[in-house]
Amino acid sequence: MTELKKIEMIRRLAGPASPIGDDCAVLEWPGSREDFLVTTDLFLEDVHFLRRTHGPADAGRKALARGLSDIAAMGGTPRWCFVSLALAAWADEKWLRGFYAGLLALARRNGVELAGGDLARDRRLACDVTVIGSVPRGKALRRSGAKAGDGIYVSGVLGGSSLGLLNRRGKEWKRHLHPEPRLELGRYLRGKATACMDLSDGLSIDLHRLCVESGLAAVLDRPLPVFHGAGLDQALHGGEDYELLFTAPSGKRIPALWGGLPLTRIGTMESGKAGAIDFFGQKLKPKGYDHFQQL
Repeated sequence: MTELKKIEMIRRLAGPASPIGDDCAVLEWPGSREDFLVTTDLFLEDVHFLRRTHGPADAGRKALARGLSDIAAMGGTPRWCFVSLALAAWADEKWLRGFYAGLLALARRNGVELAGGDLARDRRLACDVTVIGSVPRGKALRRSGAKAGDGIYVSGVLGGSSLGLLNRRGKEWKRHLHPEPRLELGRYLRGKATACMDLSDGLSIDLHRLCVESGLAAVLDRPLPVFHGAGLDQALHGGEDYELLFTAPSGKRIPALWGGLPLTRIGTMESGKAGAIDFFGQKLKPKGYDHFQQL
């Protein structure tokens, strides 16, 4: 069973009122002019990072960046984070200080306060980061708002993180180690984008998820913005780019460059089988990262 099917099973068990299905849960507070955004992400040794290649500060920064990217995808502003950490025997005091130094440097740069967490021990290091943010009432960007005829856009260039993980050098390796959450872009897209999510697992699988939530198909018929040196497969299926994938009405002007960041139209949302993607006349299978593909 794929990750998407497992999530669907959990959603059915939780019931129709559950806010499961977006990058963050959107929680309404009576009388407030804002909605709360809550996201949680596991960060696991030998799955999301390798201790022989990721220094402690790199690991700490990336653990938080993943949650901040979820807040960006909803058009929100991050406020607080909670970090629960199960330490392996190899993770000594020096490593722990470095981990929190990296995490807190990114937190302070984005106005995020470390508000709590938990500590434990385990055979392998495991971290769970919860980020709480806010967005003006009713303005959160969701995966389910796309309409037939909307343009499909991505920010930045794709495939750099996947290339970096492969060769572990140059700008692509820095891209893999230090993903940049697109928080300002997410807020800019409020009122412009009809649907949005971050590209954490790869364009092919993440676009498939957005299509499923919106009940639509997608046609990709324009060149992808590919990181220099990366291949098409890395741009389509490589994960951890943490760019934003979003849709907007064809009549809405989306600049080709925003704050120095490219915004590229790559296709169009269409009526059809929910989740189906046509890539230049060929069916595109969602081959991005799925924790359960090999099970």
